[in-house]
Amino acid sequence: MLKKLRSSLFGLFLGFLVLLPCKTQGQDEQKTPASLISYIKTLENKFDIKFSFINEDLEAINITVPENLVALDDILSYIEVQFQIKTQKLSDRYYTLTKKTLVTICGKILDNFAENNIPGATIEVFGTEVAVTTAADGTFSLNDIPRNATLKVRYLGYNTKYIAVENLIEKGGCPKILMAQHYEQLEEVIVYKFLTNGIIKETDASITLNTAEFGILPGLIEPDILQTVQALPGIKSIDETVSDINVRGGTNDQNLILWNGIKMYQSGHFFGLISAFNPYLTDKITVIKNGTPAVFGDGVSSVIQMETDNELSTHFTGGAGFNFISGDVYGQIPVTDKIELQFSARRSTTDFLNTPTYSKFFDRAFQDSKVTNQNNVAVDDEILRNESFFFYDFTGKLLYDINDQHQLRLSFINITNNLDYTENNLTDMETTNSLLFQTNLSVGGQLQSQWTDRLSSNLNVYYSRYNLDAQSLFNNQIQLLFQNNQVLENAIKLNTDYTISDKFNWNNGYQYIETGIANKTVLSQPFLDSEIKGVIRIHAPHTEIEYQADDNKFIGKAGVRINYIENLGTFSKFLVEPRLNLSFRLANYIRGEILGEFKSQTTNQIIDLEQNFLGIEKRRWTLADDDTLPITKSKQGSIGINYEKNNFYLGLEGFYKKVDGISTSTQGFQNQNQFNGEIGSYDVKGMEFLINKKGNNYSTWLSYTYNKNDYTFETIVPNSFPNNLDIRHTLTFAGTYSYKNLQVGLGANFRSGKPFTEPQDGDLALDTSIFPVQINYKSPNSSQLPDYIRVDASAIYKFNIGRAVKANAGVSVLNITNRKNSLNKYYRVTEDNEIEAVESISLGITPNVSFRLHF
Repeated sequence: MLKKLRSSLFGLFLGFLVLLPCKTQGQDEQKTPASLISYIKTLENKFDIKFSFINEDLEAINITVPENLVALDDILSYIEVQFQIKTQKLSDRYYTLTKKTLVTICGKILDNFAENNIPGATIEVFGTEVAVTTAADGTFSLNDIPRNATLKVRYLGYNTKYIAVENLIEKGGCPKILMAQHYEQLEEVIVYKFLTNGIIKETDASITLNTAEFGILPGLIEPDILQTVQALPGIKSIDETVSDINVRGGTNDQNLILWNGIKMYQSGHFFGLISAFNPYLTDKITVIKNGTPAVFGDGVSSVIQMETDNELSTHFTGGAGFNFISGDVYGQIPVTDKIELQFSARRSTTDFLNTPTYSKFFDRAFQDSKVTNQNNVAVDDEILRNESFFFYDFTGKLLYDINDQHQLRLSFINITNNLDYTENNLTDMETTNSLLFQTNLSVGGQLQSQWTDRLSSNLNVYYSRYNLDAQSLFNNQIQLLFQNNQVLENAIKLNTDYTISDKFNWNNGYQYIETGIANKTVLSQPFLDSEIKGVIRIHAPHTEIEYQADDNKFIGKAGVRINYIENLGTFSKFLVEPRLNLSFRLANYIRGEILGEFKSQTTNQIIDLEQNFLGIEKRRWTLADDDTLPITKSKQGSIGINYEKNNFYLGLEGFYKKVDGISTSTQGFQNQNQFNGEIGSYDVKGMEFLINKKGNNYSTWLSYTYNKNDYTFETIVPNSFPNNLDIRHTLTFAGTYSYKNLQVGLGANFRSGKPFTEPQDGDLALDTSIFPVQINYKSPNSSQLPDYIRVDASAIYKFNIGRAVKANAGVSVLNITNRKNSLNKYYRVTEDNEIEAVESISLGITPNVSFRLHF
C-alpha cells in the first residue's frame, strides 16, 4: 500500500514537472508581441471579416493585445489609439486600416543611467514653433502633429536627441525615451591666477582678463580695460594715459589693439586719460607680449585683443552707472532663442557738469605745464581759459545662431571726442583758439562655423574709419593752422582650426588688409598746403601647428606668417615671420617657457609739430613708404620660469627685443633731432619679476621690471644713446582686501625718471647766427627727470536692491600724496630769444566716485 502511494505521488510530481514548462511556455507565447499584419489575419478568421490596408503602413508594427479585449470593436479601438491607425467599417464584413496624417503622441523622458524622471525637458517638433516641456514625472503629450515629423528633445546636461514620430508610434502607447548625460572631457589647463580675480596667465604666456570676474585694483573703481593692463609687469604708460601704453620699451603705435577682430586706431577719451571701450560688455581681454600666434600681424610690441560676449543669453541682463566724468548704460537683449542684441552707450558730463575729477583731468590735459625761463625762474602769465569738451562712445552687436554649426556676429563701434578750447594770455594780450574733432567708426562681421568634430573656421570682415580734424588759430586770430588725419581700412580674414589628433592641432588662415591714410596740412602764414595720401595692401597666409603632450608636460606652438606688402606705386616686399611658443614642466609646480617671434608693421604715428595744439593730440597716423619711413620690423626672444603652489605665484622672465625701421619723427623727440627724420633702431634688454600671494580674502604682490633701452642712429652723433622710453627701473607694491561686501585696494608705483635733453650751458645754449634762432643741445637724452612715485587707493561696496537688482558704490583716489611728478621736459625759444623750459606735471590728487546698477 505504501509503495503504491509513493508511486502515485511520484507520478503526480513528474506530471507536474512536465506540465509546468508547458504552461510557462504558453504564457510567454501570449506575451510575445506579434506583427500587426499577422494579428489582422487572425481577426479575419476569427470574426469572418476582411481588412483592406497597405502593407507598408503596418509591416513594422508589433502588437500585444490585452487578454481582456475580446470584442472586435474594443480591439479595433485599441489599435487606433495605440498606433494611430484609423479604422473604418465599410459593411458588416469589410473594414479599412489607414495611417493618420496628423497624430497624437505621448512619452516619458528618463535618464539612461538610473531611469530617473527628467522634468522640464523641452520637446520640440523640429522645424516648427510647436514645443512642450515635460511634467514633474517626465511625461509629455502632443496633439495633431504630422506623422512624418521629428522630435528634438533637449535638457541641460544631456545630449540632444532626435526621434522620428513614426518610431514612437511603432512602439505604441507612451514609450520611455532615455536621455544620455553629456560628458565633456576637459583638457587639463595650466593657468596662473594672480593679482586680483579675473587675471590669468595662460600656458602660452598670454594674459587673460575676464571682466565678469574682475576684482579690484588700486586706484580703479571700474574695470577700465587699458588702465587694468598697466598693472601687468612690463606694461606702463610713461605719460599716465591709456592712449600711450608702452610695452617693453615700445611706443603706443607699436601695439595692435583689436576689438572683436577689428583694428582700432583710437583707444582713449579725454586725450588718453580714459579708455574708450566699455568693460561691461567686454567678455575677455587677451594681452600678448611675445610668442604671438601666427594669426596676428602688425604691432611689433604687443597685441591687446578685446572680445565682447559671444554666447546667446536666455534672459535680459544689463546695467547702468555714472562717475564724476561720465554716465553709461549697457544691455543684452534676447530677441528670439537664436537672436540677441547687445548695446552699450556712454557720454561724458564734462560740458555741463564741473566735478573735482574733471577739474584735475582738465589741469592734466591743459594746465599741466610748468614754464621757467633760462634763469630757472617761473614764468607766470595771467591766462584766462575757456573750454567746451565732451566725448561719447557707442557699441552694438547682433548675435545670430543660424543653426548648431554656424553662428553670425555683427559688431559696431563709434568713439568720438569733441573740443573747443580758447586761451587768452592777458599778460601778452594774445588769444589762441583750438578746435578738435576725433572719431573712430568701425563695423565688422564674423561667421563662425563648426564643419565637423575636428574642423572649424572663422571668417572675419570689417571696415574701420578714423578721422582727426584739428584747427588752431594763433597770434590774435591771424595765423591759422589746420590738420586732418584720416585712416580707412578694409579687411577680410579667414582662419581654420583642424584637430589632427588628441595631441596635434593645426591652424591655417589667410588675411587681406587694405589701409589708406591721408594727411593734410594747411597753414595761412606763411602759406602752406600739403596733402599726402597712400595705400598699402597686405596679403598674409599663415600656418601654425600645436602639440600638447600627455599630462601637459610639454606644450608647443610653431608657426610662420608670410606677408606680401604692396604700397601702390612705391614698393612691394615679402616678409617671412616665424613664431615660437614653448611651455614645459621642469618639476612639480614649476614650468619653463621659451618664446620668440619676428613681426612687422606698416602703420606708425608721427609726432607732428610737437608744440602746436597746446600739446593736445599731436600724433598722426602715416604709412611706411620704404624711404622716409620704412616698414618697422622686430625680433624678440624670451625665457621664463613660473612657480605656483598654494596660491603663491613667482614668475621671472628675461627678454631681448630689437626693432628696426624707426624714425625720429615717430619717437617724440624734442631736441636737435625733432624734425630730422633719421632712420634707426632700438634694442631692449630686460627682465620682469612678479611675486604674488593670495588668500581667501586678500592678495598682495610685488613686481619689478628692468629695461635697458637704447637707440642706434648712424647719422646722429653719438649714434647710440638712451631711448626716450628708457625707464630702467619700475617697481609696484600693492594689495587688495575683501571683507564681506567691501573690497579695498592700495598700491604704490615707483619708476626711474624719463631721459630728456638739456641745452648747452651759458652762451653756447643759443645759436643766434641763423634764423630762426635755434637751441644748441647737449648729447641726446643725457639728462634724466626725477624719479616717479604715486600712491593710489580704491574701495568698492556691493549690495542688493531687491531680488533682481545688484548695485555697487565705489570711491578712488589717485596720487594720494599729491606728489608733483615730472612726466616730460622740453625747451623752446621765446620771441625775445630766450630759452624757456616747459615741464609736464602729472595728475595731482584726484578723487572719483561711482555708482552702478546691474540687473
